[in-house]
Amino acid sequence: MFFRYSLPLDRSSMTRWRQRMGEEKLTVLLQESLRLAIRSGAAEPADFTRVIVDTTVQPKAVAFPTDARLLHRAREWLVRLAHKHGVTLRQSYQRVGKSALIRYQRHAHARQFKRARRALRTLRTYLGRVMRDIGRKTGADASLRARFAQPLALARRVHAQRYRQRGPKVYSLHAPEVECIAKGKPHQPYEFGVKVSIATPLHRCRGGQFVVPVAALPGNPYDGHSLATVLPAITRQIGTALIRVITDAGYRGHNAPPAQASCVYTSAQKRGVTAEIKRELRRRPAVEPVIGHLKEDHRMGRNYLAGRAGDAANAVLAAVGYNFRLLLVWLAGLGQLLPTLVRSAGTAAPNARYAT
Repeated sequence: MFFRYSLPLDRSSMTRWRQRMGEEKLTVLLQESLRLAIRSGAAEPADFTRVIVDTTVQPKAVAFPTDARLLHRAREWLVRLAHKHGVTLRQSYQRVGKSALIRYQRHAHARQFKRARRALRTLRTYLGRVMRDIGRKTGADASLRARFAQPLALARRVHAQRYRQRGPKVYSLHAPEVECIAKGKPHQPYEFGVKVSIATPLHRCRGGQFVVPVAALPGNPYDGHSLATVLPAITRQIGTALIRVITDAGYRGHNAPPAQASCVYTSAQKRGVTAEIKRELRRRPAVEPVIGHLKEDHRMGRNYLAGRAGDAANAVLAAVGYNFRLLLVWLAGLGQLLPTLVRSAGTAAPNARYAT
């Protein structure tokens, strides 16, 4: 160990490594953690035949979106890009745009909504003028049109979207894939990120509550409709058929594969529920502490990786880190137990000789 002034590796190296690996190869790491758990005695293959499946939100590292801020940032982005490529704009609206944003925020805070809407219309007007100006200035240059195509398309979406609009919206300019997800939490009605499916064994393994598969679910699908892809993934991970799948009431009306639909049970289900299944349904909240550890200790609570690929990679790597952390604790416990077993074996041999 020695002091050094530079990092051992550049962070872009990890980015390129994640991009080369992809979600499929990263999932192999998760499968390897389960295999090591079985080989070390921390889990049994039968532990993974009964699982709990739940979904959570993996928040993206974005600011809380408001229409005014998105309009303001889109205009700033286009103006900065125009200056970078030598496009002379008629007006940048830098000073008056910032003033309009401040007016909107103050009026909204004071609940003066009519004045706030007036400031919002001003911000939308400034963005529209900049977009049209750039469209005129870059119309004759094919290279500039190609360079401004994606920013202008994103700015047009921000300019066109309205409050309470149905359908997909832009919530962040640097992460347009972010979705608004409502999970019914009183303290956090809306979260901005991607939905993630998590499965864990129904009963705690000897080494802990391992995570079986993790998968990002872009598009904010209904929880029950995610079982069509999640259950086959679990089967591939564990290499055996599932006996029981326990879910919450949000999975009612699921579309699980026909071969596995009979083993799926949701909370508050009455039909076909035996006393054993009723006891297993009471184990459903066991997945909640696992989700909490993934978010608090393994960086699923705020995703800094870019794009859809970053969403999937961050979820899988969080589960991999969680499983290997449990394995390290299990192996450390075995290491502490080994000297005790050796000493007990050494003292047992003389006693056995005298007993004969």
